[in-house]
Amino acid sequence: MLNAISIDLEDWFCVNNLRGAIRREDWDSQVSRVARNTRLLLHLLAMHRTEATFFVLGWVAERIPDLIEEIDREGHEIATHGYSHRLITEMTPEEFDADLQRALDVTRRCTKQEIVGFRAPSFTITSKTLWAADILVKHGIKYDSSVFPIGFHPDYGIPGASLSVFPLRDGLVEFPLSCADYGRLRVPCSGGGYFRLLPYRVTRLLLRRCNSRGRPVMFYLHPWEIDHHQPRVDLPPLKKFRHYINLDRTFSRLDRLLRDFSFTSTRKVLGL
Repeated sequence: MLNAISIDLEDWFCVNNLRGAIRREDWDSQVSRVARNTRLLLHLLAMHRTEATFFVLGWVAERIPDLIEEIDREGHEIATHGYSHRLITEMTPEEFDADLQRALDVTRRCTKQEIVGFRAPSFTITSKTLWAADILVKHGIKYDSSVFPIGFHPDYGIPGASLSVFPLRDGLVEFPLSCADYGRLRVPCSGGGYFRLLPYRVTRLLLRRCNSRGRPVMFYLHPWEIDHHQPRVDLPPLKKFRHYINLDRTFSRLDRLLRDFSFTSTRKVLGL
C-alpha cells in the first residue's frame, strides 16, 4: 500500500515544547540548523526515490527561500505549516486567517506549485478549533493533516475521530495522523516522538496493522529529530526525556522505514 510521508519544516527552536525557554522574538538570534538537517533528509529521500510532503513554516520560508526552492526542484510537495507556529488553540479566527495568509504569501514566492495542504502547529485542529476549516477553504486549501484521533494528549486530539481520510468542509478533506486500532484501543504510530520512543519493530508492526485495515499511513517527522548535536535546552525532566530521546537513532530508523514501506506525497495518496 502507498503511504504518505511528511516533513514539518521548522527549525529546532521553533518547537512548542521549547517555548518556555526560547521566546519567539528571540528566534532570529538562535543558530539555525534546519537547512543542514533538511538536506540530509532530501539526500535520504532521493536514495529511496521517494517523494514527500514538506509542511513549510512560513517563518522559515521567509528567511531561507533557497531551501524551499531546493525542495521544490527535488520534486517534493510544498504545503504550509502556517507562519508563526502559534497554536490554533491560542488564536482567534482573525489571527489564524492573517497567519495563514502571511504563510501562503511568503511560501508561494518559493514555488510555482499550488499549495493545497495544511498542517497545524502541534496538531491543534481540535474539537474547539474546527472553525479553522472554513478559513482553510477560504484560502484554497484542499486537505488538512492536523487531527490526531486520540483523547489522551493534553494539547491535541479529537477522540472518536475517524482513523481514515474523512471530509471536513466543502471539499476539504482530513488525512488524520495514524493510529493502529486494537478493539477500542488506539495506538499512535505516525512518527515524530512516537517514532523515537517506540522500538522500530513495534512501529513497523503498528504501521502494518494500519495497512492491513485498508488505511494508508500518514507519517511525519521534523528535521531537528535527526539532529543529535542540536543545542540542548534545560527542560523539566519529562519534557527533556520526550524531546531528546533517540535523536541519534532517528535517521537510521527512517532509512529502514523507507525500505520496509512504500511512501509518496500526501497529494499523490489523495489523488490531487
